[in-house]
Amino acid sequence: MRNLKIYRVVLLAGAGLIMQSCLVAKDYERPDVKAENLYRTEVVAQDSTSLADVSWDKLFTDPVLQQHINKGLQNNFDIRVAIQNITAADAYLKQAKSGYLPTLSGTASLTHQELAKNSQFGSFFNGALDQYQLSANLSWEADIWGKIRSNKRAANATYLQTIAANQAVKTKVITDIANTYYQLLALDAQLKVAEETLINRNESVDAILALKESGSVNEVAVQQTEAQKYATELIIEDVKTNIILMENVMSILLGEAPDEIERTTLEEQVLNPDIKLGYSASLLKNRPDVIAAEYNLINKFELTNVARANFYPQFTITATGGLQSLDVSQLFSTNSLFANIVGGLTQPIFNQRQIRTQNEVAKANKEQAYIQFEQALVNAGKEVSDALAQYNNETKKLTIRDKQVEALRKASDYSDELLEYGLVNYLESLTAKYSALNAELDLVDNKYRQYLAVINLYKALGGGWK
Repeated sequence: MRNLKIYRVVLLAGAGLIMQSCLVAKDYERPDVKAENLYRTEVVAQDSTSLADVSWDKLFTDPVLQQHINKGLQNNFDIRVAIQNITAADAYLKQAKSGYLPTLSGTASLTHQELAKNSQFGSFFNGALDQYQLSANLSWEADIWGKIRSNKRAANATYLQTIAANQAVKTKVITDIANTYYQLLALDAQLKVAEETLINRNESVDAILALKESGSVNEVAVQQTEAQKYATELIIEDVKTNIILMENVMSILLGEAPDEIERTTLEEQVLNPDIKLGYSASLLKNRPDVIAAEYNLINKFELTNVARANFYPQFTITATGGLQSLDVSQLFSTNSLFANIVGGLTQPIFNQRQIRTQNEVAKANKEQAYIQFEQALVNAGKEVSDALAQYNNETKKLTIRDKQVEALRKASDYSDELLEYGLVNYLESLTAKYSALNAELDLVDNKYRQYLAVINLYKALGGGWK
């Protein structure tokens, strides 16, 4: 009989251990996402190095731009908000880590009762009863099913997600500042082109007036030439306004009130990056938004563990102790001491389907987080492919645009000479000058867009935050 009892005890203990091992919270494993070949086939990487591994100060070498980026990293409003998100997530993480500890509370109370004199205790206590109590309450839950551990892991994932989000904000701030800076340089260059063109337009008006006096052209030619001059003045005014608007954008990025922005010139810029994409799988560790999406998936995975654990019993120990007396003068006497302790299992049976609903919602949230993780990764590959295509396009166009500008400049100069000798009409001359101006403005825009493509590629690969 004794052996039978021992056998039953061992069997019961073993069954409990097996049951716990089956129901304990599961560990997260990264899903089998397709992280290879995210770029188009014509841009397959040749090695593991990437433009993302280049620090931003090595890519953007303009010292004035570097000063602006450093200021933005310190003062930008979005970065400051992201830091506060990290602080809040850290507080929740500390709370989750304390889940293994018991809760302890203290109570000081005075209870006054007016009793009926004809009641059982009314005559004994003369119709009134005062009770004084100082007590402490302690409660502790055993983490049998890994619920507390999963809550801690979920909070840790959220904390790491906010850090990744902060890194994403840093990348955006760096690239936005660089983009805005180059836009300002491009606008300055376009303003210079337009102002130099206006000087030529004024000279053209003087020349056409002289031709009119000599009878070579009529008043229509004079008015058309003057209209072209006014069109150039309008371009100048628009560019000046755009400069102010862009300076305001830069000021906000720097966390300051709108003001003038210090800068160099477009001609001084040197941006010849060694374009290396690296393997597309590197986006998993370089892209902050992809990293944040995976931490969100981890958080939702751990919350499914928590939801599943709610189906099973909770083992809690509750203890209360302190001092209790009907006479305040005797409250601190040893005879006033009291204590009780309760340990037990609580098994949910029927609670209006709340636990099952929580479990189903947790599973749906996990699947949603997985889809968002996969989507973030695929979008990252698309952005890399887009940026590289834009860079190659603008680089090719830049060579062609240089030749176009040179040809149209010569055409404009020749048209002035031929107009003096009456070999072309004034409309041909105006068209040549108009085309030359537009080509020069487009050349400046091409240069900016080439810089923009490099910035977008750097951002798409996950550079800047390291």
